[in-house]
Amino acid sequence: MAEALRRLLWGWPTLALILAAGAYFSYETCFFQVRKTACWLKAALGSRKQKGKGISQFQALTAALAGSIGTGNIVGVAAAVTVGGPGALFWMCASSLLGMMTVFMENYLCAHFKKAGGRGTGALRYIEKAGRWGGALALIYAAGCCLSSLGMGNMVQMHAFSAACRDLGAPPWALGLLAGGVLFFVAWGGLGFAVKITEKLVPAMTLLFMGCSLFVLWVFRENLPGALYSIWESAFSLRAGAGGTAGMVLAMQTGVSRGVFTNEAGLGSSAFAYEEVENRAPVQLGYMGIFQVFLDTLVMCMVTGLCILCCQGEGLSGAQLTFYPYQQAMGIWGRWAVSLCTVLFAFATAVAWCCYGRSGLFYLTGGRGRTAFAAASALAAVLGCLLPLDVLFQLGDAFNGLMAIPNIAALFLLAPRALGLLAGEEQPTRPSKKRGHI
Repeated sequence: MAEALRRLLWGWPTLALILAAGAYFSYETCFFQVRKTACWLKAALGSRKQKGKGISQFQALTAALAGSIGTGNIVGVAAAVTVGGPGALFWMCASSLLGMMTVFMENYLCAHFKKAGGRGTGALRYIEKAGRWGGALALIYAAGCCLSSLGMGNMVQMHAFSAACRDLGAPPWALGLLAGGVLFFVAWGGLGFAVKITEKLVPAMTLLFMGCSLFVLWVFRENLPGALYSIWESAFSLRAGAGGTAGMVLAMQTGVSRGVFTNEAGLGSSAFAYEEVENRAPVQLGYMGIFQVFLDTLVMCMVTGLCILCCQGEGLSGAQLTFYPYQQAMGIWGRWAVSLCTVLFAFATAVAWCCYGRSGLFYLTGGRGRTAFAAASALAAVLGCLLPLDVLFQLGDAFNGLMAIPNIAALFLLAPRALGLLAGEEQPTRPSKKRGHI
């Protein structure tokens, strides 16, 4: 049942729709995300110095990164390499290049429609404005957001949290109960409470993981050219893979699916993180979305994949495949470091998604049910430590589809308006006779 639902809502048609949105906005803006690299890097890296009322831009960025930097950066990359081969990393990065523009548009439209009011927050602000079908799309999206926050954003993450706790020698049930208690207060307090956690946690866990990963790559630097070549060769291989499927097709399908899973392009989730940021132009918040995808997938996932390929353990899969190179390079300290990163990544994602799901529920109930949702979030954290992983992933993917389909539909419906607004905010980089190009 869960697998059938996943195939219906998160199959190739949905993934193709997400890719199409990224490709369309990239083409229509002459690859804005590439042309404006210096701008979005400057905006993101300088965000810590910017202060304002309510939630700062840096705090919002850490919340958005907390939601996307999760177990997909560790377990997800290993699963992609196992199923799709090294070429899956190429397609993961290629899809993320397009996904940068999708997340930019999500944040940009959310900030633009914030002035127009309405009862929605985050992505719901622009979805409900998407023509005659906007109201229905917003209801579907809100339901999917609420379910995803409990499924992929909570239970899946806490399952990995539990496994990593065992590796560290800590009792999973005790830490699971502790995490569940914290998530109860996060879901109760909302984004204002969550960012107090993410602004400290996200920079620390990112630096820890990147430091360990770069050390692994230095130790196995002789294998790095071969790893890079295997990614390119496998990405376009026509040799038969699993089930007789051409290697290129399998690598593409796996890479795109895992890429969207980790950076959340097309889900509209990061727009919720910037809901309470004041006095920032829509394009500035859009820049944050580009940086989020860049750091999450093009940097962190790629580095993880290179570590795996530079020191690949025979017969290993899943998290063990990721842990192996770190343990070979750093001994038991490497395994403990990655286990600790898994715990922190999983917890950070659950914190952010509690806030996203809370917003979805409030849209459906008119602001009621805060205590019930907080209790459900705490319970989901405990259940995530106990339920089978396969079922959790299948349900999580299906719930993500409930978010992606109405969100992408709204983006396409609002595309002419969004492109027109963006065109008015910058000078053309090259002349174009095609209407809509900027």
